[in-house]
Amino acid sequence: MSRGVRRLGLLDATGRVFSFSLGMLLWSRRMLFLALLSSVPVAIAIVIRIAEAQGMTLPIVGEAPSSGAGLFGTIVWAAYIRFMVPVFGVFLGTGLIADEVEDRTITYLFTRPIPRGAVLLGKYLAYLVCTALVALSSLMLTYGALVPLVNLATTFPRLLADLGIVLVGLATYGALFGLTGAALRRPIVVGLVFVFGWEPLALLLPGYLKRASVAFYLQSMVPHVVPRSETTLLPQLVVREVMAPAQAALWLVVILGACLAIGIWTVGRKDYLLDR
Repeated sequence: MSRGVRRLGLLDATGRVFSFSLGMLLWSRRMLFLALLSSVPVAIAIVIRIAEAQGMTLPIVGEAPSSGAGLFGTIVWAAYIRFMVPVFGVFLGTGLIADEVEDRTITYLFTRPIPRGAVLLGKYLAYLVCTALVALSSLMLTYGALVPLVNLATTFPRLLADLGIVLVGLATYGALFGLTGAALRRPIVVGLVFVFGWEPLALLLPGYLKRASVAFYLQSMVPHVVPRSETTLLPQLVVREVMAPAQAALWLVVILGACLAIGIWTVGRKDYLLDR
């Protein structure tokens, strides 16, 4: 690096990485696929609303009520918290660094006069903006399709809580899988095993193992009635134990901060060319 080139600080470099990563990530094939996936709950909500208007029997999951607001809560918990949020984290979070390594473009980023950790941090912020834009828009459309306007005053506070929980989930899973992509080979495989293997198993097991999953803390914050019996279609969707929402939120912040810090440290010290 030339002596005449000024090295940017972490915040300035993060902003530069964020600005060029945002557009690339927003129009990437993975993002477009996840945007299509996020339209599924909206379509389901519209079908349920049409069925309700026609006087047809509405589907009931476990102990969830059959009202529009009750079904919205079930969809939020099952479709967003337990599926879409972790899937967004796996497919986009793992690629923040791993895709650059795979495409051999990581060298060009690291030769810039910026701290290495800014690459992960800037890309993580771009990930958070893109996923929040898609997931929160989908959630609000689902709410609009299912919940009548006359119930707006009573259900809107819960909608705000749902939006916050989804945002915290995206941030936490993104930090966790951003670290996974920075530290491990084949991070998407590791992420899928964690989300669809370890987390459902841990939530079914007694004791403290469930605390080694992000899903446990997220479901503890859900303000809706969720299935707590074996009457649900899928056993892994049964909620057997939760903790206080404030305590769960604190643990999620700790996980997020720790994963980001370790990820930045890893990116700053790992030789990715040698690792390949």
